[in-house]
Amino acid sequence: MTSRIPRDSRLRLVRPRPLAAAPQAMNQRRPRRPAPRPPEGTPARSELAGMARSGLADAARVARWADSALGPGRGSATADGKATLSDATADHAARELGLAVAKVRADWDTARLAGLVEVHGGTARPGWRLRAWNRDDSAVLRGWVALFDAWSLAHPEPAGQEPAAVAEVVSAMPQVLSFLQLSAGPVPVAQLLDLLEQRVTELRTERCEVPYGPRLEPGTPGAEPDPVPTTDTPLAPLLDWALHALASVGALTCGDGHATLTPLGNWAVWVKLEQICVAAQSPAGNIEQSAEDMLRGCAQLRPNAARAEYRAWLAARPVGSAVTELLGAARGEDALLRGLAFEALRVVGAPAEPDVRGVLDEPTLRPYALLWLAEHDGIDPEDAHEVLTRPEATWLWVDTAAAVADHGEAPLLVRHLESAVQATVPALLDEVRAVGHPRTVQVLVALAAAHPDPALAKAVRRAAFQVHTGGS
Repeated sequence: MTSRIPRDSRLRLVRPRPLAAAPQAMNQRRPRRPAPRPPEGTPARSELAGMARSGLADAARVARWADSALGPGRGSATADGKATLSDATADHAARELGLAVAKVRADWDTARLAGLVEVHGGTARPGWRLRAWNRDDSAVLRGWVALFDAWSLAHPEPAGQEPAAVAEVVSAMPQVLSFLQLSAGPVPVAQLLDLLEQRVTELRTERCEVPYGPRLEPGTPGAEPDPVPTTDTPLAPLLDWALHALASVGALTCGDGHATLTPLGNWAVWVKLEQICVAAQSPAGNIEQSAEDMLRGCAQLRPNAARAEYRAWLAARPVGSAVTELLGAARGEDALLRGLAFEALRVVGAPAEPDVRGVLDEPTLRPYALLWLAEHDGIDPEDAHEVLTRPEATWLWVDTAAAVADHGEAPLLVRHLESAVQATVPALLDEVRAVGHPRTVQVLVALAAAHPDPALAKAVRRAAFQVHTGGS
């Protein structure tokens, strides 16, 4: 039986156009909501970045020295062949920079905490922030905030303090900082001590739990030792340590019995409060979910709502672990989650760059990573596809088609043909077979079943059979 439907024997695709970013097959991009404005009187971001550059100038200097002196093939690595700050390296840096060894070590530690230097195992390498230090205000501010978050590491507590009490003070300091930020001026240290004591008491009350099951009397063999009491630990010395530690990173100033947030410290505390507010307003309630479950929950949301959910989820956890979890979800079998994971990574922005570059050698993630990096470097999303080779673009077309086949509707899969870089269906099928995507057969079968043109559907089915049997 022959078809009476007229057909184009060349099976030309409809309106050939460049391949756009994969997630656009499921959602259209929309303008982002304007960012909330900081409190009145907060310096402009460029001024804040200038303050951060000034405060971290010594750390950046040591990091740049390490970049030039310890790089591969420069003949000045340490005795063990690793680019770490050993005694020999510290002495070397002190001589060349004209600094004391102790100062070099302190600046090196600051550089690590600010992300100017990244240590991987036994080796160190320049962080992405160091590369962008002179041109990217956001990179500078993120580096300073990373140091601000690590204030307790930048200035270790005095010896002899009870570790449990130190941990309680570190946990209570965000509330103290919030009070300083809301006060918008000098606050007596005695008042901060009262607030700290109240917050620590609350933390101890919240932690108080009655154990389940029988409990052996103290002194009985096998009985758990009583916890070391911390209620009698004086908090004034620990508050003094915390304030001086925060002053050492440039977050506040102390003098005459008062503490005052610096402009940088005031801005950073506001940023943290905004993040908490965003997390508290999660529209779909996915904050506590894993990355995979969160992405599944966002699959049916409109783009703006999904981005709001990504921001809320990210605000509730450290950036490093969040990026790792998102990339783990992207490595799964669900192509839709792969595209959504990189949409969430677009919300993360620059801090995700090292990890995204780290997956370029993974064939499954490489096209997504290349598009992400292109957009991150300022290339228009509509032109980002040009960074892909023809096989990479074809692989991404198949992966996106798999997402559409699994989660979309048949008409959407048919329209997905328009995004292929090939001008004709035979050319598309030839290249689809060549890239070896693991979902090729399923995608072609679904496309053949969905397409209304019998001639095209027959050609696609034949291609699916050839891939399945290994024929040509």
